[in-house]
Order: sequence, then structure tokens, then C-alpha cells
Amino acid sequence: MKPTINIEYCPKCGWMLRAAYTAQELLTTFSDDVYGVLLQPSEISGTYIIRVNEVEIFDRRVAGHFPEIKELKQLLRDVVNPARNLGHSDKKQT
Repeated sequence: MKPTINIEYCPKCGWMLRAAYTAQELLTTFSDDVYGVLLQPSEISGTYIIRVNEVEIFDRRVAGHFPEIKELKQLLRDVVNPARNLGHSDKKQT
């Protein structure tokens, strides 16, 4: 079964549009790899956590910032389809 992405966000902070934009970007890139994206309003202020099948891949509080879309796509790719090439959004090989 394909994984589900859960974006838990703080509605009191006005982060619903950010969560919706993130969902759109992830669905556009990973439409063949994921079942869907769930937007979940949090009851805890300041929350912005992204999970894949209940496994946390990003927490704004832990990271100290919001995720850049490029960073988030790389994190998600590493979980749902590690062999996938993200093109210009991929990590730079050094």
C-alpha cells in the first residue's frame, strides 16, 4: 500500500496555506508514489510536523525553521522511493 503524508499545522498561526502549498508540491512530485496527503489542524500552537505513515520526517520546532520544498522533497523521496531522481531538486553530488 502506498504511504500517506500527514501535514500537521497550527491553524492559529495561520499556517494552513503553507500546509496546502506543501501538499500541492508533494502531490505534484510524488503522485505515483503516495496514496495522498492529509492536512491536520493541530491543537498545539506552533506545530508544523510532516509524517509519512506516522513516521516523523520533519518538525519545525526541532529543525528551527520551516522546510524548504527542495529539502522536504529529498526527505520524502528517501522514504517513499529512494531510487527516484528529483532532477534540479536533487541533492548536489560533491
